[in-house]
This record gives sequence, C-alpha cells and structure tokens, in this order.
Amino acid sequence: MKLSLSSLLYFGLLLFGSSFTARAQDSLLTIDDKIVTLKEVVVLSNLDVPGFVRRIQLDTSFYRAFKNLREINYTALNDVRMMDKKGKVSGSLQSRTIQSFENGCREMQVQEEKLAGDIKDKNGDWNYTTMEMYASLFFTNGKICGENNSVSQAELSLKNKRGLEKHKEQLKMLFFNPGRKIPGIPFIGDKINIYEPPMSELYEFVLDMENYKGENAYVFRIASLPDLPAGKRSDIVLNRVDTWFHPSDMRILARRYDLSYRAGVYDFDVRMEVEMTRLGDLLVPSLLRYTGDWKVAFKKRERGIFTATLFGFGN
Repeated sequence: MKLSLSSLLYFGLLLFGSSFTARAQDSLLTIDDKIVTLKEVVVLSNLDVPGFVRRIQLDTSFYRAFKNLREINYTALNDVRMMDKKGKVSGSLQSRTIQSFENGCREMQVQEEKLAGDIKDKNGDWNYTTMEMYASLFFTNGKICGENNSVSQAELSLKNKRGLEKHKEQLKMLFFNPGRKIPGIPFIGDKINIYEPPMSELYEFVLDMENYKGENAYVFRIASLPDLPAGKRSDIVLNRVDTWFHPSDMRILARRYDLSYRAGVYDFDVRMEVEMTRLGDLLVPSLLRYTGDWKVAFKKRERGIFTATLFGFGN
C-alpha cells in the first residue's frame, strides 16, 4: 500500500507530537544549584526529591556495606586478570576463599588458588598495584581482632597517609563518595566535585524509576552533558555514575561507574559495577566487576579485569 505525501506528513506529525508529549512530561527541579530532571513516574510517586538527592550526596551506606564484610562469614570467588598491550593475559589469579568471623576476630582460608604469569614477583609479593588494591579489599592475612568498623567521615581522610596507603584512601573516596572533592590528586581533585559549580554545570542529573532484576527501583543517573566543547570536555572525570535504590527503604541495590581522564603525567579509563544484597538488616556487596587501564609516572601501565563474587553470607 502506497501512502500519499499528506499521509506521511500526518503520521510524521503524530510521531513528533507523541515524542514532544513524552519529553514534556519530564519535570525540572533546581536543588542546591543543580538542575535535576524528574521522569514522569518519579513525579507521580510524590518522592521527596530534594531530600533524596541530598541523601545521595552524603550517603555512607555504600561504604558501610563493604565494612560489613569484616563482621560476617562469607565465601568469595576471586578472578583477576592482568593484560599486556596486545590484550593477552600476562598474570592472573583465580581463587576461592572463605572468611570466618567469631568473637570479634576475622580470618580467611584459601580453599583453592591458581596463580599464573607474573601476578607475583620473585619475592612472592603482588606485582601489580591493581592486585594490591584488590587484596586490600577482599583478602585477610592472619587473624585480625578488635577492629573499629564504624563509618565516619574522618575515616575517609588522607591525614598521616603516604605512598600506597594514601592512594588507597583516595581510591576509596572516589569509590564510596563519587562526585565529592578528593584532595591531593594533581590536576583532578576539584574536577570530581560534580555536585557544586562550576562542575555541576557540565552534568545532567536524572531521577527515574525502572525495572531492576525483576523489581521496580529508583535510578539516579549522573552523566556529562553531550556536545560539550573540547575545553569543557577535557575537565570531565566522571563520565557517568548510575545508582539503583529500592523504593521501600532507599537502600542501594547497585552502582555503575565510568571514569576516564588524561593529565599528561597519568591517565586512566575505568569501569566498575557493584551489586548489593541483604543479610538480615545488613547491606553487603555480592558482586564487584572492574575493567581498568591506567598509567602513572614511574609506574608501568596496568590493564586489569577482575570479578569478585561473594555468597554464603552468615553471622
């Protein structure tokens, strides 16, 4: 069947009109110098959006979830692969570990372990900073007792930290509080402070609701604005951060990151994904995926892929 020109124009207007109507249903709300786009379903939910957004900025539950791992029993499957410039595996670790927690002490047993390539040096130490970071998050050496596992802003501090310990703390700041200023990183600290001007003007903030693994969830998306001029594009570090929240209690279900930056003396391109689960009243991570390519002065470039799968949680 052939359509006349007038018919085609009519259908085109219908499509344009429906698209315009869909966009018109979105609402804009200014919160602390940020313009937040609210999708229609969020508007209809009567959510306290200003309170929700401010809660995200000050959230400690994500950090708390990782600290909770120090107080429970669990099993972990660890898969770390370091790649060479041709994309071939140069070093790897696959293992199964079990952590036990009793009488305020935690210790870990390695049930299975397979090391390959240059994942360790000749002294038996980790040969990659990426692997050292992974080990600091998920591995325990010996029995550790009497830890203070409370979460406070003071813990995320660079005070009295040097070298690798300082870099680990900076990584935690970026990981657990994305969008907050990080001191001590040359050329980049202020550019991560995306909740305040001038950086907030380079981002869009969108609050929506969608299906996440079979259930409705709020999703808060932060993404750099499209079509930024080159001078502004070069200031972007957090390309995108998506966080999913359960609508009943606003606990975090998952978070995804996309970060990249070039500063001459260093560069990085990193993507991460974290999924959460519950153990009674505790929130704990159940899956962490990482793909990263980074280089800093006086260090060899590291290209790594790792997955941590956690299960068998128990008190």
